[in-house]
Amino acid sequence: MTSTIPTLTPRSVSVPASFFGALRASAAHNADPVTALRDAGYAAGVSLYDSFEQWLGDRGEASAELLADDHFGVLMAEFLTAAGWGGLHVEHLSSAVVALDATDWAEVQPDGAAGGASCHAGTGLLAGFFGRVADAPLAVLEVECRSQGDSRCRFLVGSVDVLQYVYEAMERGVPYDRAANSAATG
Repeated sequence: MTSTIPTLTPRSVSVPASFFGALRASAAHNADPVTALRDAGYAAGVSLYDSFEQWLGDRGEASAELLADDHFGVLMAEFLTAAGWGGLHVEHLSSAVVALDATDWAEVQPDGAAGGASCHAGTGLLAGFFGRVADAPLAVLEVECRSQGDSRCRFLVGSVDVLQYVYEAMERGVPYDRAANSAATG
């Protein structure tokens, strides 16, 4: 009896070449590897936006800033899936904070190999990408991560000030969704 073992194709992720230069530069200037990963991810996200715009044009779609919010979310999720990062579902937590949920984010190490780490490069990537979409500095905060045993990765996107408020509220034990609503009304 012959046993056949299926060959699994490793998952690939597309990153702009700028990621590697940014990672080297950030690692040379930061003793903290988390900062190096986020900085490199940010540079990649800024460049990935250019690829997204090209992808939209190739499909006959309008530029990202001209798309309706719901259509943008669908196309952005499709693009990131095609690039190997995984799909994202967009949810508005408040007028100031958007949540991006991923159950198949590429950076996740659900088998515990990451030692409870979070998706630092992806956090930077999303900050750079959405900052280009908004044409303004945005911050991204990962509040749930499959590498830490959660059922999904959940990234919050908002202004730097709003997410700083949310982060500080979370440190005081306030749930992030309540902090996001409070930030929008406060």
